[in-house]
Amino acid sequence: MAAETQVPSFDKLMWPAICALKQMGGSASHQELLDKVIELAQIPEDVQNISHTGGRESRVGYNLRWAQSYLGKYGALENTARGVWALTAKGRRLKETDIKEVVAAVRKMNQVKRRSGIGEAEPEEAHDAGGGWKDDLIGVVQGMTADGFERLCQRILRESGFLKVEVTGRSGDGGIDGVGVLRIALLSFQVYFQCKKWKGNVRAKDIRDFRGAMVGRTDKGLFMTTGSYTPDAQKEATRDGAPAIDLIDGEHICDLLKDLKLGVTTKMVEDVSIDPNWFAQI
Repeated sequence: MAAETQVPSFDKLMWPAICALKQMGGSASHQELLDKVIELAQIPEDVQNISHTGGRESRVGYNLRWAQSYLGKYGALENTARGVWALTAKGRRLKETDIKEVVAAVRKMNQVKRRSGIGEAEPEEAHDAGGGWKDDLIGVVQGMTADGFERLCQRILRESGFLKVEVTGRSGDGGIDGVGVLRIALLSFQVYFQCKKWKGNVRAKDIRDFRGAMVGRTDKGLFMTTGSYTPDAQKEATRDGAPAIDLIDGEHICDLLKDLKLGVTTKMVEDVSIDPNWFAQI
């Protein structure tokens, strides 16, 4: 519980987000921004590891999304359709002392909208609220047995083009849960994978342990989790001089299940509009 009290609130992450974007050339994806904010704010790994409700992302990441939302509504950031957040001219002029004004201004906007029935909840109110279909899906997946989750990962890999996908899951095998073959043009690669049905973050130690189990077997590894990865774990996965390990987090698993239509159905809603002018011209 002590670590939870150390998670920076959304308003405390707004200035580090501005500083991070300035250092990164003015734009970044949410994950890139999160990694940089964690570095600048020196947020310890145990705090990074605290998951938000549903376990699909960390509490720090969730609070940063609110910080980005507030800065966006204020006009300090803009968000493209490709999920890239960029500083605006107004954002570049912001000072740390302006953050309280940003929060007050956006809350005032939200109050006006709520009176009209279109405003959204404040961060504190939405803290334990549902996060949409992805949180619902992760909740279902996390309710599976460990064996069931391994079979789900096996199915995802098969549907994604892997061949000869086998689930081993033997105890004492260093965390290796299975192996498959990925063919790319004329080349094929044997890939070992590990599945973690976790709510928290995978740490750098978990990546090192998995790589240690791979040594002498293959140079290709894949780590799949319903949670997410700490920045240190991401760095460890691509550390120079060591076999690279590809990472799939809960967000990516949701997208894969949706794209592959595995247990997820997308319904297109028909939007009918009427053109009175057309009838007037008859």
